[in-house]
Formats: sequence, C-alpha cells, structure tokens
Amino acid sequence: MSNASEPSNVVDLSQRLDPRSERVGALLVTVRGIATKRLHALASNMFENIDDALFDLAEKAENNAAQTQFFDGMREVRKKRAIVERTFLGQVARDLADFSTGRLRSTDGEGSSRPPANVELSLVGESELEETLAITSMIGKNESRLARALFAVNQRLSVICGGNRMDDATNPVGPASLANAFKQAMRELTVEVRVRLIIYKLFDRYVLAGIDELYDDINNELANAGVLPQLRHEVAGRRTDAPTPSSVASGEARPVAGASADHGAPITDAAAAEFMQSLHALFIARRGAMHDGLVAAAPVPTGPMPSAAELLGALTLLQSQIASLPLASGPIVTQADVSRDVAHLKEQLLTQIGQLRGQSSAQVSGVDEDTIDLVGMLFEFILEDHNLPAEMQVLLARLQIPYLKVALLDRRMFAHKSHPARQLLDALADAAKGWSTESDRDGRLFDKTKSIVEQLLHDFDDDVDIFNRLATELQEFLDVSRRRAELAEQRVAESTRGREKLEQARRRAAQEIVGRIGEESLPPLIYGVLTRAWANYIVLTLLRQGEDSNEFRESLRFIADFITSARPAHDAADRRELRLMLPGIERSLRKGLASVAFQDADTEQLLGQLHAFYRQQLGETATDADSETIIASVMPLPDAIAAIDVPVVEPVEEDEADTLSDEAFDERYLAQARELKVGQWLEFVAEDGAAERAKLSWVSPISGRYLFVNRRGLKVADHSLAGLAAAFGSGAARVLDSSLLFDRAMDAIVERLRKPEPAPESTTE
Repeated sequence: MSNASEPSNVVDLSQRLDPRSERVGALLVTVRGIATKRLHALASNMFENIDDALFDLAEKAENNAAQTQFFDGMREVRKKRAIVERTFLGQVARDLADFSTGRLRSTDGEGSSRPPANVELSLVGESELEETLAITSMIGKNESRLARALFAVNQRLSVICGGNRMDDATNPVGPASLANAFKQAMRELTVEVRVRLIIYKLFDRYVLAGIDELYDDINNELANAGVLPQLRHEVAGRRTDAPTPSSVASGEARPVAGASADHGAPITDAAAAEFMQSLHALFIARRGAMHDGLVAAAPVPTGPMPSAAELLGALTLLQSQIASLPLASGPIVTQADVSRDVAHLKEQLLTQIGQLRGQSSAQVSGVDEDTIDLVGMLFEFILEDHNLPAEMQVLLARLQIPYLKVALLDRRMFAHKSHPARQLLDALADAAKGWSTESDRDGRLFDKTKSIVEQLLHDFDDDVDIFNRLATELQEFLDVSRRRAELAEQRVAESTRGREKLEQARRRAAQEIVGRIGEESLPPLIYGVLTRAWANYIVLTLLRQGEDSNEFRESLRFIADFITSARPAHDAADRRELRLMLPGIERSLRKGLASVAFQDADTEQLLGQLHAFYRQQLGETATDADSETIIASVMPLPDAIAAIDVPVVEPVEEDEADTLSDEAFDERYLAQARELKVGQWLEFVAEDGAAERAKLSWVSPISGRYLFVNRRGLKVADHSLAGLAAAFGSGAARVLDSSLLFDRAMDAIVERLRKPEPAPESTTE
C-alpha cells in the first residue's frame, strides 16, 4: 500500500483502475504499440534467417529425401511467409485486445492457460508430442531467463486491467502467449515435422530471445506513467520442487506447479499441462475402448477425491513395506513376483487409501489416475526391456513407488529430460546395460545400484533433491570405473594392434620372398637363410622402419642378389660377377643377422657354411665334410610359407564365417555390422545359452576386425565383418539400444496408448 509521502500519480497494487478510463486506455494503446513494433521487427528477422537456415541444412542433408524436405520447406515458407507473419501478429493483437477489455484467459484446474479443447487422437500423435515438447521447452527456458522483468510486467498489467490476477501464462505478451500465437500461425504451413521443429527453434532464437527489450520498454513506460514505479523487478517467492506440507495438502504443487526440477529453471503450468493433456486424451480413449461392451460398470466409490497428502501418505506406507523386504535374496526378488507387484500397485494404492478412510476402496481423479497408470506402464516397460539384464530389471522395478511419488508431486518428469529423477533412472539403466555377472565379479556395480535403490526406498519422502545427490554419487562411482576400464581397454587394443601389425608384416615378408623365389629350385642352405633368418629381418624392418624406408628396399634387393648368387656359375664371366656380389651379400647378411639377435658364433658358423658353398660355386676345392655340414645344418621345411616362423594364414581366432564371401550373408546383416559405431553395446549368446554383454572398442584399420570388451575393459570377442554378420543372422549377437531408457519408455507408452486395448470379454454367472 502506498504511503503518504508517495507522489499522487503512483499506482499501488491495492488500487483498481477501470480499464475503460481514458488514462488506462492510453496506457494500453502504448503497450500495444510497443509490442506490435518490437514483435514485427523480431518476426521479420526470424523469417529472413529461416530461409538461410533451411538452405544450409539442405546442402548438408544426409540423403536426398532429407534435402527434399528442406527445399520444400523453404518454398512453403517463402510462399506463405506473409500470411504466417500476419496470423502471428494478429493473434498477439487479439490477445492484447482481449486483455484491454478485461477478457483474460482463465486457467483450468491444472493451471493451464489454454482452454481444455476436445483433443482428437489424430492430434496427439508422435509429431504433435514432439511439437508440444519443443514449445514447452522454449517457454520454460525463456520464462526462467526473463523471470524478473516478466514478473514486473505481470504486476503492472494486473494493475491497469482492473486488478485481475495475471501470471506468466495469462500475460498476452508472455513467452507462453507468444509461443501459442506462433503455434496458431504455424498451422498455415504444410511442412514435415522435422522442418516445423527447426522453425520453432528459430522462433526461440530470433523472437523469444529478443523480447528482453520489449519487457524493458513496457516496464519503463508504465513506471514513468506512475504504475508501480517503486517496483524493482523482484520475483515473488516461487514454489520449489519440495512442496510444504500445507501446499501438498491443498494440492498446490500438483501436478506441475513451481520451479522446474532442473536447478531453478521454472516452466509454466500451461506448458507441462498441455503435454499431460495430450496423454490424458489418449488415456480417455484407451479406457473407453476397454469398457465398451461391458454389461455393467464397476461401482463408483462415493466421497471426495483423495488429496495429495492422502496419496503420498498411502504410498509412503506401501513404500515402507517394500523397503522392509530383501533385495538380494529370497523369493521376493524373482522377476515374476516383481512383475506382479508392478501390475498390482494401483489396486494396492486404492485399497490402502480406502482403509485409511475406513472404506473398502477409493477412487482418484482422472489426472491422478493417468499419473498412476503412466508410472505403472513405465515400470512394465523396464521389466520387458531386453536392453537390461534380468537381475537389473528386478532391482530397478523396485523404484516404482518412489517414482510414482515424484510424478504426483511434479508431472514435468514425463516431459523434461533434465528432471533429476528422470536423469537418475536413465543413468542407472545406462550403467546396467553393460552389466553381466562375468564383468562384475566383485559385484561393485550391482551393489552400487542396490544401494541407490535401498536409499530411495528408505529415505525418499517428498524432497526431490535426493535424486540429484544420488545421481552425483552414481556418476562419481562410474567415473572411477570408467577410468579403470579405459586403461584395460587401451591395453587390449594396443595388444591386438601389435599382433595384427606383426601378422601383417609376416604375411608381407612371406609374399616378397615366395614371389621372388618363384619356380626356382634353391639349394637348401640359401632357401633356409631366406625363409628363416632373412624373413625375420624383413618383419622387423617393416615394424620399425616401414615399407617406405631404405632399409626395407635394401632387404628386398638382398633377396634378389642372394637368389642370383645361388645359380650355377657356368663360365668365367659368371664367376667374376659372383665374386663381385659376395662382399655385399656378406655385409648385408651380417647386418641383418645382428638385427634379429643372432649370436656371433651362430653368424660365423652360417657364414662359414656359405663360404664353403660359394667355393663350390666358383669351382674351388671343398671337402666332402664341408658339403655334409652345409646340408645337415640348414634343412628346409616342406614349403616356403611354412618355413617362416608363423604360418602366413588367417589369424588363429578366425571366425568360421570368415572363409565365406560377403555374398553368403543377407545384406541387411552385413549392413548392420558395417553401421556399428565404437561405443555401442551388443549382447553375445553362446551355444549353451550363456549371454555376455560387450562394447565395440575398436575396429582394426589393418584387418577390419571388430574388438569387443566388457565394462571392465577386458576382451570378450573378436570378429571379422563376415563373422559378425553371421552372428546377427543366427541370433548369436544383437545390438542393444543406445537411446535413454526414459525416452524409449515414453515412445513405447505413447505408441501403446494410440492402440487402445480390446475390451475384456463379458462374463455371466
């Protein structure tokens, strides 16, 4: 209330101005003029950038179909830009006109600023949900960013419209109203949902991101005109995620009121309520289909609907019962028992509420029933999700009651990925995806998951901050495990890479030697030196210096010279040429033998044998004993390839499928193998049914083989492309979904709701 010292033209909140007065009329005209001018400039700038953005995306499109979508979107926006812009600004003008005449939009029971329209099933499909989420996100972000300025605009407009309460959702120039107006305008465009979502992002970037100055202008203009000049843009106390007992009892914090769970970023009641409204329509249609054809409906309990406090109290009693049961032993942990508990929680909750009220049963409101069913379907999905090992499914399914309590307190959990409860469940499921008994022999991950589940069951009441704390604790644990696994994974990859390089070098050495020998029949001594000692020298040279080095070229030149030196010298010219070659052969051989760690005595013995051999070649005297020593000391192996230390064949761990050509497999399995990305998780099933989960750690640039490791970084499997395709084809391997659990669950739930269950068969006594 204003005091006596304030100027007479100052308007206090307690005052009520007649919207029809000349003074108020002038102020409203000013506000409309400011809004129209600012929004027209922002919208024009947005449309200029839409064209450029779609063109850039078309140039970078991953395929022709995507490119066509972007080009079609460009043409549609160019053709209908004027009408879309006109519709948007016209809707804003109508909202301002309604405001100026005192016709504020009323909020429904859920705090939504939008009238509860009759939502058809065709309007709540996947694309509609994506659009709703995009709008919800941009509204929440901007209302948080502009909270102070927007609060001041709300209070000042509330004064000049006769004192009617105004909040973020009913403000005609608030982010919610502007986003809704643009949504109406977007109906003029016939474009793919992908293009629509891009346009919404650009609306957020170029319009909503620029309305700061609009609010500053309105606040300054009204303050200068004497409307709450003392107001300093302070935000009224907003409710938090942890509602007080009184607010819970009154239902204030349900379902989506207050600040967002993502660390103080508030979102509007209207945005979250619109998302829930879409799901509510699907639930209504589904329940209608289930009840069609029934002879008589079940009796409806009488009396008032249970309050939030009653619901939470009943859930807390059930939660304490679950918390008292063992998680790691006993029949209660069987998957069948957990599945039964998940399916029957709704019935148990209604019975518990009825007992608290002294009744046989109870009924909850439609919105609360939707929430109960939605959480039930979420945990049914967890129990059916093949990405999770059965042991982890059982553990996570025990969280149904804590998550139902969160959902009743704050239904934004279903719409926002940043909600702490949602992030914790996603993190637990992602960690569990790579779990197996073999990879968790010490039980660290299982025990950590079990500990988190137990803490939620024992400690969670209504303080959502526990989810942030446990998520941080889990992340710290996973970071330590990841660093340990990365070291082991690196060692496995380096070891595999080293073996492959060695194998590749041996193959290359064998090819070079065998190719140069060709059809020639070499003396045993020459043959043995090339296929043993010299082959090892070539391998070492390839590994150390590479195939482009002078050393490698010299090693190949030695092979040719050495083979030439073994040919018979028929005349004086041949003998003269051989004598010229021998010093170089000896130098190269000494150098090569020293590189592969030949002992000096062995080198001298071998050279002595070669001297005796070359004396024979030159027609010089050689004793029979010399010849016998040469033949006995270097006996050749059956063929050139087998003479080298490691046979030049496929690796020892060769898949059976490796010997088949790519054409031997269905193309879709080969494509599936080729599309694998490092970091993706697979499940391998052995012939005895034992399953092991492994992550693709590395694809060899040498052999193209795929290396898989478990969560500890230890090697699990090593497959070629063909071997992996064969495993996919036989069912011995399958790729685990890399998307977040909550996203997968919500997609599956929406799809399930869009296909109403058949009505149960009626029975007669």
